[in-house]
Amino acid sequence: MHDVLDPHSDRGRLYRLLVSHPHESAARLAARAGLSETAVRTVLEELAGENVVVTTASETAEAAWEATPPTQVVEALLQRDDALRTALRQTGTELERLYRSARRDAGHYGALEVVEDPARMLAVSRQLQQAAHQQIRVIDVPPYSGTADHYLAQEALQRERMAAGVVYRAIYHGSAFDDPIAWPNMARMIEAGEQARTLDDPPMKLAICDSELAVVTLAADDHRAIVSLLIRPSSLLQALSNVFESLWRLAVPVSAAGIGTQIDARDRQILTLMASGATDDAIARHLGVGRRTVVRRVSALLDRLGATTRFQAGVQAARRGWL
Repeated sequence: MHDVLDPHSDRGRLYRLLVSHPHESAARLAARAGLSETAVRTVLEELAGENVVVTTASETAEAAWEATPPTQVVEALLQRDDALRTALRQTGTELERLYRSARRDAGHYGALEVVEDPARMLAVSRQLQQAAHQQIRVIDVPPYSGTADHYLAQEALQRERMAAGVVYRAIYHGSAFDDPIAWPNMARMIEAGEQARTLDDPPMKLAICDSELAVVTLAADDHRAIVSLLIRPSSLLQALSNVFESLWRLAVPVSAAGIGTQIDARDRQILTLMASGATDDAIARHLGVGRRTVVRRVSALLDRLGATTRFQAGVQAARRGWL
């Protein structure tokens, strides 16, 4: 979101244009910015989903766009940064100190154990999931080094645990969508009932079993291997739990319906009109269908996209290439 203040980014250029040229259409903004109208509409939909810009719809004129006052945008950025900074500070300094002291003496901190053997790391991951009674919380970040067989074994275990009533909540790095093995696994698990969200750059690889055990996976000091830190009930475990919950609130939901699928031309028209700010009545008149039909299809699209507002739906649809 910070790039809306960067005059060298497309988002920043469009926001600055709207600051100096209120109530501008997407077409005129495209001409001023030297961008295609399609690209401008996509950016505007993203900014609207972040409450950086707003649009006004009219049945007789093209939708006009307006910038949210810069003081509000800056304040929202500061509040978001403060929330994330506060959560990370709760664990960052202590985690670094404990990790380094544990490398010197594994018994220095009773709640912490360092695991360096890869086979033991995998065994701990399975034990963590098998011991869960309520929920497993995961932050998954690159590198994605697991084999296809590893992911299939993990899927089988996760399906078994979810069938036993264990809730899985996962925060994925945005790059997971581009990984040929990790992304199909993620999609299948979401379809099976996993609650998933994405975040551009999560700070760590983490798994938490109920409130009993956490595993943080880090690069070793020589960067030639990885190590896992097992954290048992302690103030550090509580801090990691707080970090996860803070990041969960900041992350973007990923819906189960429609993953890896496309939509038909009629729904694409509805999404485009929704993103431009058209009302249900206006959409119905434009498409020549009944208002109830539009309301029903809009509701279904919101569910498929995991969105709660029309602007969020536009952003999610653009990210999936539906617009």
